[in-house]
Amino acid sequence: MRHARGYRRLNRTHEHRKALFSNMAGSLIEHEQIKTTLPKAKELRPIVEKLITLGKRGDLHARRQAAAQLKEDKDVAKLFDVLAARYKDRQGGYVRILKAGFRYGDMAPMAIIELVDRDVDAKGAADKARAAAEELAADE
Repeated sequence: MRHARGYRRLNRTHEHRKALFSNMAGSLIEHEQIKTTLPKAKELRPIVEKLITLGKRGDLHARRQAAAQLKEDKDVAKLFDVLAARYKDRQGGYVRILKAGFRYGDMAPMAIIELVDRDVDAKGAADKARAAAEELAADE
């Protein structure tokens, strides 16, 4: 029986798992779509959904709770400014998991986890902006 076994441990310590999901949640908020293994995606979904619900609440306490869980301030800002406005009429179900085959090296089941009604241009936007800034600095 599986009593009191509410989550996947993913062969990591508690601190490593907490850092992993904090980084993955920040990446998902920034890029709005990431590719990872299926068990990690299934564990990440409730974390991100709770963060978006905090963003919809919008008060100072919710912002501090989200900032405690996320690593970067830009992710908190996007969560409260962009995503909260996008999902204000939605009653949950902000994240979608799509199965994406198996990884070549170890046959791990892969998945794409993305936000519902995502901005298609958000993925890689920071990298494109950084590359453009570097190119502009190299020209000067």
